[in-house]
Amino acid sequence: MKPQQLNFLPALVMAAFLSACSVGPDYQAPTLAVGDAWSEVSAPGLQAGNADHIAWWERLGDPKLSELVERALLRNHDLREAFLRLEEARALRGVARGERWPSLDARADYEHREESENTPFGAFSSSTDIHSLGLDAAWELDLWGRVRRSVEAADGDLAASQEDLRAVAVALVAEVAQAYVDLVSFERRLAVARTNVELQVDTLRLVRARQDAGLVGERDVAQAATNVESTRSRVPALEAGARAATHRLAVLLGLPPGSLDGELSGERALPPAPLEVVVGVPADLLRRRPDVRAAERRYGAEVARIGVAEGDRYPRLTLLGTLGLASDGIEDLFESDSRVLGIGPSVRWNLFDGGRLRQRVAAQEARSEAALVNWERTVLLAIEEAENAMTSFVREQARRGALERAANQARRAVELAQTQYQEGISDFQTVLDSERTVAGLEDELATSDAAVTGHLIQLYRALGGGFGPEEPPTDEPVAAARASTRFDATPIGGGAPGAAVALR
Repeated sequence: MKPQQLNFLPALVMAAFLSACSVGPDYQAPTLAVGDAWSEVSAPGLQAGNADHIAWWERLGDPKLSELVERALLRNHDLREAFLRLEEARALRGVARGERWPSLDARADYEHREESENTPFGAFSSSTDIHSLGLDAAWELDLWGRVRRSVEAADGDLAASQEDLRAVAVALVAEVAQAYVDLVSFERRLAVARTNVELQVDTLRLVRARQDAGLVGERDVAQAATNVESTRSRVPALEAGARAATHRLAVLLGLPPGSLDGELSGERALPPAPLEVVVGVPADLLRRRPDVRAAERRYGAEVARIGVAEGDRYPRLTLLGTLGLASDGIEDLFESDSRVLGIGPSVRWNLFDGGRLRQRVAAQEARSEAALVNWERTVLLAIEEAENAMTSFVREQARRGALERAANQARRAVELAQTQYQEGISDFQTVLDSERTVAGLEDELATSDAAVTGHLIQLYRALGGGFGPEEPPTDEPVAAARASTRFDATPIGGGAPGAAVALR
């Protein structure tokens, strides 16, 4: 190697030394002071301790609900869309990582050129043919860590997409469970309404019999008939609610509305809520809630992008190289004298741009601060959601107990009123009032039963329950990511393949 060929080696040594540097701030995990305990933790039905709500729907003891959840995880469109967003983030991370490596381009050129004979170039030859083949290489040395910061940002985006996928799965399971509870609730309320209609029809027959015997007037018959039709008027609205819940379940499972009508017809028992729920402490949300973890990872990505913006303000050193063949005739192209070789560094440094690059750094710093504020807001909203879910769950249990006691007494009152009416001790208005009261209380009780289970579902969702809190991989290829998921390649209605993520 000739001495002049070593002139750029000191620059390369310095570049290798500088490549260990990274401009911009290093990421530090954010912190936020939260309480040591929930405000409702001392209430009956809630228990402090290590909360583990993985696959909480299976603990409700309803095989049909568990089956519907598993089918939704296989075919739901929102989950499939989130999976594809994860694939996009993984591909973009690969783009960022690819900037670490040299680029190599192959080329083949042919040029026919004719010069003006009124110029010095045309005085010797009026036409030229150039044939060339070659390889061109370029490698930007990451002197200031700009590329490393861009990879950090892409890693953060990928992790946030993974958490978004988990968040969609958590919300999906809760939606399926809530729609199922709504369906069971409407079916139970329908049964209650029909039972009360039958009870009031029996009363109407009794009143008509007494009218035929001359014991009561037409007013009692009209009032009894009004009571029957008033209760019967609730049935169509409850049937519509049950149909809507069935349609909602079908769509959540990626099916057309009406696909589950036959499968879900008939009355079934409401999944019972456990007597106590372990809720842990507020700090657990930082570990368990996927939306909180996603916001934290997005903040980390924005911090890394400050380094990317800072790196644009410093010189860029690129190693350039070319190796090829060039000749004015195709027959001479592959001779040794046609060889073309070039190698050397290239330095580019923006010396003046009117402050644009500096302002880009300032803008990115503002974005990172906004991402931090968003994380803090997400944490506070998560705690608020959990506190509200606990309050609703505890208070609805107390309300349900009072309604159950009231309904029991109302049923006893109906029996007494009917007996006293037949014996002539009380008037028919007492019977009407007692029957209306029991019909309303039994409907409220059925609604409250469903509300208790519904608030429990929302509590599990607010606590981030359903799937494990492990962090998603950041360096495995797409095949490894799919290995950790169940990928259903069956098209739905001619659409794209579906995906269900095994996030336990």
